[in-house]
Amino acid sequence: MRSLPGLMQDAPLTLRPIFDRMRSVHADAEVVDAEGRRTYGEVAERVLRLCRVLTDDLGVRPGDRVASFAHNSARHLELYWAVPLVGAVLHTVNVRLFDEQIAYIVDHAGDRVVFVDEELAEHMGEIAQAVSCVERTVTLGDEYEALLAAASPVHPDALPHVPENAGFGLCYTSGTTGMPKGVLHSHRAMHLHAMGTCMADSIGLRELDRVLPVVPMFHAFGWGLPYAAALTGAELLLHGADSSPQSVGALIERERATVAAAVPTIWKDLLPSLQSGAVDASSLRLVFVGGSASPRALIEAYDDLGIEYLQVWGMTETGPLACASRPRRRHHGLDRAALLDVREKTGTILPGVEARVVADDDTAVPLDGATVGELEVRGPWVASAYYRDEGGDRFHDGWLRTGDMAVMEHDGYFRIVDRAKDLVKSGGEWISSVELEGHLLGHPEISDAAVVGVASRRWDERPAAILVAANGEAPSLEQVRAFLAPKVARWWLPDLVVQVEEIPKTSVGKLDKLALRAQLQGVEVP
Repeated sequence: MRSLPGLMQDAPLTLRPIFDRMRSVHADAEVVDAEGRRTYGEVAERVLRLCRVLTDDLGVRPGDRVASFAHNSARHLELYWAVPLVGAVLHTVNVRLFDEQIAYIVDHAGDRVVFVDEELAEHMGEIAQAVSCVERTVTLGDEYEALLAAASPVHPDALPHVPENAGFGLCYTSGTTGMPKGVLHSHRAMHLHAMGTCMADSIGLRELDRVLPVVPMFHAFGWGLPYAAALTGAELLLHGADSSPQSVGALIERERATVAAAVPTIWKDLLPSLQSGAVDASSLRLVFVGGSASPRALIEAYDDLGIEYLQVWGMTETGPLACASRPRRRHHGLDRAALLDVREKTGTILPGVEARVVADDDTAVPLDGATVGELEVRGPWVASAYYRDEGGDRFHDGWLRTGDMAVMEHDGYFRIVDRAKDLVKSGGEWISSVELEGHLLGHPEISDAAVVGVASRRWDERPAAILVAANGEAPSLEQVRAFLAPKVARWWLPDLVVQVEEIPKTSVGKLDKLALRAQLQGVEVP
């Protein structure tokens, strides 16, 4: 078909134009990590040296998989750029997975080269020996620096032409239901994802921001923040392996972070230091939070500190960012309590992505904010299949089945009720573990909480509350039920309370309900 005169230029949506913008327009912006400070311009020069190392010293070719086994650092950031710029695929390996899972995904991905942090080198070395595909391991320390020092930078004009639909990065899910599954991201997908992240009704990154991604760079590409920051010129603060409240708080205060991203646990643990004034977080304009739903009390607490607390939603399969819980025009004028009701919800899908809620027969449920169905999404930064075509039942008719159960309002504002596998089915009715957990975390004597279903002779399943006490002893079952009674339906009230020292978490900081259900296997209530 002949093209029509006057059409726009055909500019490939790859990571290359974002890199070029980073090294030219935003060359003076800073990247700060545990080893010091570099400008984007200096990072870019090292990236071009690394491109030479990859192709000439390590024999990396377009399409090869190159793994990173590393925390948040400037060297890891250099891999984020150099590997895709030479046409290869960066596989960010989750360092918190079990050894068996790490060996599986390195083999499944077919990683030829692995770059590894010095403190993780011995660990990865043992795993790599059991995987036949790995030809070379490079330690991100003196060995890495020697390779860069000996290499001349590739001239940008000599970089290969990479098609926008070529894969640039490979991430694996956290493996909560079997072995992790791979999601191959294209250049085009991440380019559009970066633009979507920077939109005002999304995260709204800007050139003046100093961004602290507490979310690990080995998980879902650090929620895409390294690329979104480069697009706008926002500066990056990289915390290394230490995500303790002390480390994160000190970095926020010292470097005057303006935007930070993490799972709710990070913000809950940091909160006492902010409330007491031990940490000066006055520079923060926004924290955005994903991975699991945030309790209302946590949103309120950050509001009281004058820090905007924004819930976002996404998955490895969705780029990852796909939704932000920003109140809409129709919510203007609501009082604080009603507005908190809105902000507790999941929000509106980002422009460029579509969402729907469907019943078991794949028909759309009523948009009444009450009828529960499974959330499905599609869009240019949503996966169409798992790597090597596994898990095909999650994809149908161009839609991704998320596994999240949700309700949707007339204008698309939606709320995730629970993961399908985590809903408690009691007497044929569904109980949301997420909602119960949010209420429980508002109790002053509870520091952490999880809800799972246990067997019931009468009702099939009933909710059990697993609690960590804030001050030595958690509330009793009767006290928990009395606290929840004004907040939820009577038949939602737990029939069992279990106090524990710590609730198990997955490799990405989510409640490990698989482990909790295993611990309570055999427990039965009336």
